[in-house]
Amino acid sequence: MAILNVLPFAHELTRRALRPGSVAVDATAGNGHDTVHLASTVGEDGRVYSIDVQEQAVKATRHKIDTRVPDVDVRLIHGDHAALLEHIEKEDIGQVGAVMFNLGYLPRGDHDLITTPETTLPALDAALDLLQLGGVITIVLYTGHDGGPEEADAVHGWARALPQHEYRVLSYRFTNRENNPPRLLAVEKR
Repeated sequence: MAILNVLPFAHELTRRALRPGSVAVDATAGNGHDTVHLASTVGEDGRVYSIDVQEQAVKATRHKIDTRVPDVDVRLIHGDHAALLEHIEKEDIGQVGAVMFNLGYLPRGDHDLITTPETTLPALDAALDLLQLGGVITIVLYTGHDGGPEEADAVHGWARALPQHEYRVLSYRFTNRENNPPRLLAVEKR
């Protein structure tokens, strides 16, 4: 397939921004797919911070790490992405190659527990502080649930306001798909 779906494209963008030994962050660990991707990309000399507010997500991510990338330094944190900077070692601030966000709810989890602009926007601001030059933030937005369209609008507004001389922002979405397909925003620090 020449045109990648949203999640594989987010992985491709982060793969390009990272190298072995890089530092990366999964700000919404979910079921651990992005954490494993980041860990596989940075390798044994790198470090990944993986954060989620739900214990169920932390456990699922731990299982994936233990079975797929056990030799990578993955720091699993049961916490809120709004406090992102509090979870990252000081020496890694400004040294992060990629930060991934998958917004919405935990698949196969409680669909009433969702990310919101009140926590996501501070987390995105913190992610900007974490990035090194050339680093990227990927934000996958889901709009098919209550609160999803409002969060997507808030995140798009946040991204549009970023100064173009400091950041490049990409919006990636399929426009001919039904049922509110996910969309991707990617931010690169210049």
